[in-house]
Amino acid sequence: MGDPKFPRRSFDTPSHPWQGERIKEEAILVKQYGLKNKRELWKAKTILRNLRKQSRELQARLRIGEHQAKIETENLLRKCAKIGLLPIDGTRLDDVLGLSDIALLERRLQTVVYQKGLASTVGQARQFIVHGHVCIDDQKVTIPGYIVTREDEEMIIMNPLSPIADDMHPLRQAQNEVNVAKAHKEEAAEFRKDMDAKKFVKHVPKEIVEAVKDVEDVPAELPTEEVD
Repeated sequence: MGDPKFPRRSFDTPSHPWQGERIKEEAILVKQYGLKNKRELWKAKTILRNLRKQSRELQARLRIGEHQAKIETENLLRKCAKIGLLPIDGTRLDDVLGLSDIALLERRLQTVVYQKGLASTVGQARQFIVHGHVCIDDQKVTIPGYIVTREDEEMIIMNPLSPIADDMHPLRQAQNEVNVAKAHKEEAAEFRKDMDAKKFVKHVPKEIVEAVKDVEDVPAELPTEEVD
């Protein structure tokens, strides 16, 4: 059991401490998702590693026709679907093996709050959560690494008792400006994509246009230069 004051470590550390490529990759992910340190990244990777291990073991048990393995497989797939790692229907154990290392980082409360537009940056999202400005179904949650389920995702709001919940608060006004800027940026990207498609159709020979006329979206990376 051990001493309750000194619980066992809940994550696995890298097998080698000095690996340049891994260190660079971890530094990028820590900055991108606003993590406090690499331990939070290692915890997420450990959870996914355990899910993959469980999937491999269940595949081996299913090959010998074990009935209990079928029940555990359904529970595993249901669990992954509940926390948004996999679609609700039509999933298999192979889909669990295909989960990327960042799949769980996308389901952290800190990331979801930022993606929902409740904070301007992932760092600000972490600050809002730790200071008690975020609620899930009227329940204050102060853990940035909380794994958000599909059901919880629709109920994430600013704490009604928080001063930031007021639309006239300076932070909310600044956030609204950021959201408007993001919307304009997305519209500009869509406009640029449409213009590239029109240029493609205009400058490419008629034979090629006829060959791709049934395609709804012309890839932006196709050549837009005039062809002789």
